[in-house]
Amino acid sequence: MIFGATGDLAKRKLFPSLFHLFRKGRISKKFAVVGVARRDWTHETFQSHVRDSVLTSIGQSEDIEEFISHFYYQPHDVSNSESYIKLKELADQLDTKYELQGNRIFYLAMAPEFFGTITDHLKSEGLKDTNGFHRLVIEKPFGHNLPSAEKLNTQIREAFIEDDIYRIDHYLGKDMVQNIEVIRFANALFEPLWNNRYISNIQVTSSETLGVEERGRYYEKSGALRDMVQNHMLQMVALLAMEPPIRLTTDEVRSEKVKVFRALRPIEGEEIEDYFVRGQYDKGSITEGDLTGYRDEVNVDPESNTETYVAGKLMIDNFRWAGVPFYIRTGKRMSSKATKIVVQFKDIPMNLYYNPEEPLAPNLLVIHIQPEEGITLHLNAKHSGDKLKTKTVKLSYSNTGIHGMNTPEAYEKLLHDCMLGDATNFTHWDEVKLSWSFVDKISEYWERTEEKSFPNYASGSMGPKAADDLLEKDNFFWWPIHNLEVDKC
Repeated sequence: MIFGATGDLAKRKLFPSLFHLFRKGRISKKFAVVGVARRDWTHETFQSHVRDSVLTSIGQSEDIEEFISHFYYQPHDVSNSESYIKLKELADQLDTKYELQGNRIFYLAMAPEFFGTITDHLKSEGLKDTNGFHRLVIEKPFGHNLPSAEKLNTQIREAFIEDDIYRIDHYLGKDMVQNIEVIRFANALFEPLWNNRYISNIQVTSSETLGVEERGRYYEKSGALRDMVQNHMLQMVALLAMEPPIRLTTDEVRSEKVKVFRALRPIEGEEIEDYFVRGQYDKGSITEGDLTGYRDEVNVDPESNTETYVAGKLMIDNFRWAGVPFYIRTGKRMSSKATKIVVQFKDIPMNLYYNPEEPLAPNLLVIHIQPEEGITLHLNAKHSGDKLKTKTVKLSYSNTGIHGMNTPEAYEKLLHDCMLGDATNFTHWDEVKLSWSFVDKISEYWERTEEKSFPNYASGSMGPKAADDLLEKDNFFWWPIHNLEVDKC
C-alpha cells in the first residue's frame, strides 16, 4: 500500500522500480499494489497513471498491461477512520484474490507530519490484523531534530516494532555505496591499510548543479545540514569507518555503524567554526545562461540564513581512526553533479624519486557513486624514457563500461530488500538518534549566529573559499572531482 501514490516520488521512483522487479521475476505473479491518496480517482485512472510513469521513465511497454492490472486505488483521508475501514475491506479482498497470506508493506511516500496519524489508524482499524508480515517503509526526513525524531519514533512504535520499521535512505541502495563494504572486507590489498597508519584523510563529496527549484518552502526549514549531512553523508562515513562485522547480518552491520556514530567527536559552541563551514549560493552564470541566487528563489526569505552548502571535518575518536580527518562537503548549484569518495593514503617515508618540478603524487582510491559508477586506484609508475621521472597511472573499473553491470536503481534494490525482510540497508533508530545528536549542536549554533557573508559562493562554483581554508589548515586540499572521473572500461 503506497500512501501518497499520486505524488512525485511514487511516479518517478516507485512505479518504475516495481516494474523492473516484475520484469526480472523478483515479484511473483501473486501481488497487488494499492495506491492511497486524496484524489478521487478510479482503479482505471490510477492504472493509466502508473502506465504513463513506467513508459516515461524507461520506455518499456512489454508486459505493461499485465503489470498495471495488479494496481488498485483507494481515495483516502489520512485522519478519517472510515477511510481505513474501506481500505481494509479492499486489502482483505485482494488478500483472497491473490492468495497473499496477509503479507503487507505500508509505504508512506508523503509528508512526515502524517506518519504518526497513519500508523495509529493502521493499528486501530485492523489493517495489521492478519497472519502475514507487516512492514512500514518511511522516507526522510525522520524528524526535524532529535526531540521531534524521538516523538515521531515513539508514536510509530505504538503500532510497529523496530524490526518492522524500514527507514529508507536511497543512498544506501546505490550499488557503489554498498560496494564500500566489499572493497574493504573482500580485498587483502585494502583492509590491512584501512587505518590511521596508512591513510592521511578521506573526502566525501556530494554536489548538485540544481538549486532548490520548487522546494524553497521545505528547504528553508531544512537546509543542507539536515537535508544531506544528517542522513546520506553520515551514513557513507559510517560505512567507510566501521569495523568488520562478525558476519554480514542486519544486526551485526548496524551494530558496527552505531559504534562509529558513538565515536564521532562531539563539537559544540564556537569550536564549530573550526570544524564546519556553511555556504549559500548567489547568482551565477553557466553556458546555458544566468542562474538565480538562493534568496531570489520562490518561497525563500530574501534575508534567509539557511545554508545550501556544508563542508565539515569529522574526527572519529577510536583506535583505528584517531587523528584521521573525514572531510565531507555537499551543496547545491555547484559546478558539477557528482558523489565521490576519495581515500588519500599517506606519503611513503622516503621519496627515492624526488623531483622538485613534479612532486610524487599520493596514492588515491576513488569510489565513484554517481553519476558514473566505478572504482579508480591512482598509483605512481615510471615515466616512459626517463629514469627518475614518475607519472600517475589509473587502474579503473567502471560499472557503466562495456563489461560493466546494468546496476539497479537504488529504490528497486531497497524495495526488493524490504520484500525479503532484509533491513541491512535501512537505518536503525539508534543510527538516527545518534546522527541527530551530532547534527543538532551544529544547527542550534548556526541558528543562533547569523552568517553575515551570505550569499558566499557563486552558482556554478564548488563552494565558498572558507571550505578550502578548512583543509588548508591541515595541509590538505579538496581533490577536484572533475579530475577524478572514472575511465570507461
